[in-house]
Amino acid sequence: MIKNENLEKSDKEAKVLAQHIHMSVFKARRVIDQIRGRSYEETLMILELMPYRASYPILKLVYSAAANASHNMGLNEADLFISKAEANGGTIMKKLRPRARGRSYPIKKTTCHIKIVLKEKNIYGWKNNRKIWDKK
Repeated sequence: MIKNENLEKSDKEAKVLAQHIHMSVFKARRVIDQIRGRSYEETLMILELMPYRASYPILKLVYSAAANASHNMGLNEADLFISKAEANGGTIMKKLRPRARGRSYPIKKTTCHIKIVLKEKNIYGWKNNRKIWDKK
């Protein structure tokens, strides 16, 4: 289930939240830590070349957030960067696996919630005392 949240503020941002993704939080965080703070185009290249299974749903979320930013807010996709990306734990689906002699073994299937926020680069090239792209 994907929820799109778009808020118009002075600094425009596009938010996307995907809930109940069937993967471990740690596997999703391994990919998200690589893309946090990068530009939109650089993020797409990184996610397409990563060998992890978690990169595909995150790639879909980044595409969705960029589409929301360009369609709903009129932002240019080339000026976007990942300002916030987080993966939090979701519900754990539990079921029992039958074993020998009438016993059972619990199976826990973990889920996670992934939230990505895209912002537009400001005109000076600095965000929170950190340079986000080179001015030439």
